[in-house]
Amino acid sequence: MSNVVEAKALRVQIPLDRVAAQRRSQMLTRGGLVLAFLIVVFFTVLFVAPIYWMVVTSLKTTAEVFAIPTVWWPARLMWSNYPDALNVFPFITYAANTLRIAAPVTIGTTISSALVAYGFSRLRWRGRDLVFYLVLATLMIPTWVTLVPLYILFNHIGWVNTYRPLVVPSFFGDPFSIFLLRQFFLRQPQDLVDAARVDGATHLRIFTQIILPLSRPALAVVALFAFINSWTDFFNPLIYLSNPDKYTLQLGLFNFFSQHFVNWPGFMAASVVVLAPIAVLFFLTQRTFIEGITFTGIRG
Repeated sequence: MSNVVEAKALRVQIPLDRVAAQRRSQMLTRGGLVLAFLIVVFFTVLFVAPIYWMVVTSLKTTAEVFAIPTVWWPARLMWSNYPDALNVFPFITYAANTLRIAAPVTIGTTISSALVAYGFSRLRWRGRDLVFYLVLATLMIPTWVTLVPLYILFNHIGWVNTYRPLVVPSFFGDPFSIFLLRQFFLRQPQDLVDAARVDGATHLRIFTQIILPLSRPALAVVALFAFINSWTDFFNPLIYLSNPDKYTLQLGLFNFFSQHFVNWPGFMAASVVVLAPIAVLFFLTQRTFIEGITFTGIRG
């Protein structure tokens, strides 16, 4: 009789243990989700706070900018700061100069990086992996190491104070873009390439008619990165451009700040105007951007 009672108790005890373990697992899962949510909210606040402060400051008066305690929201929105700033800050001229650099840089980086990435992903040749690792190693070279030699070279051939030093290097590939596209190309079915080769297609035709159409998300990511980097670049135009008529938006902002450093609302208003095209571009292309990042693997 005692054996029967113990067996029944064991049958009851096992489900209770499983229920308790399942509850603990659910609590841990929910706790992990809550913690992840809090971390995301924390970093979101850190990211949004400077943008919020820039926009709010652009709508304050100068007295409110330096007021103690801090004014988190202006008593009156000073929309006049924007036309006042644009009357001093020639946005159209600087934007046109920046586009003269950003547009060819975007095209050159995308085309050259795609060609090199195809060679590293689909062509078999001796030393391919070694050369690819050398290309990646260039990412670790600081800009300061090559700054003086490049400046001497560009000055010797008469390119200083022109847009050529800012545009021409982009047509020789970008290491990060090459890596990104190579990983994406490796995900494409090799059977398509083999079938095209059997039909007599050249590598150029395979690249243009098979690989590129399948790689539009990755190409869009590379183009977006190249455009944003060129639009926001301050250091290279500062080094190579000395004529104020050729200044980009970032140099123009620096010049505006140096001449009107007390006018913080005007400076922030000009900064918002400079940032707005990039923000709009990202929101319009965020689906393609996320798709390209998601589909790019880490094979090879």
